[in-house]
Amino acid sequence: MSRRLPLLPTLIVAAAALTMIGLGFWQLQRLGEKRALLAHYQAAEGQPPIAFPMIPIGKDLPLFRQAKGYCTRVIGRRTAAGENRQGESGFVHIAECGTGAEGPGMAVEFGWSKDPNAGAGWTGGEVRGIIAPDSKSRMRLVSETGLGGLEASKPPSPASIPNNHLFYAIQWFLFAGIAALIYGLALRKRWRQGDTP
Repeated sequence: MSRRLPLLPTLIVAAAALTMIGLGFWQLQRLGEKRALLAHYQAAEGQPPIAFPMIPIGKDLPLFRQAKGYCTRVIGRRTAAGENRQGESGFVHIAECGTGAEGPGMAVEFGWSKDPNAGAGWTGGEVRGIIAPDSKSRMRLVSETGLGGLEASKPPSPASIPNNHLFYAIQWFLFAGIAALIYGLALRKRWRQGDTP
């Protein structure tokens, strides 16, 4: 019996395997980019403080820089899951602040508590701390001290940003290898059955 490869299944498996290999190499590229970004953030920790808020240019946020700002008035409040300096779980309290008639607003993480409804006593003022990522405002200033009767939040650190791209790359390469192996075993079984009289 002729052992020709079936065209359509072979093309499908080859395309899938090549896609997975491509995704693996893309993850390796992302690994290099993430390492460079984390090195940039680690270097930012040692730089002099800047004024906050500032308007970032493009995607370059001044994350993990020391900064100080002034909240002239609290416009809104929200909470998020977070930790205090001792690593206890609870809620971090974030204020959306006005910074003057012409200035941009800013988000301030002004403390931590076990109670999600705490922190109503803080009405603004000067804040010194570290700039951290924020899902709503892109970045927020995490106060180095607890304000409004709250405990201080855990300081943000680049070490908290995951870098799993090498793991993902290996995973995609394994998926491609497994797909090729399974297809090869299926072909072998098919050919053996075809050789049986």
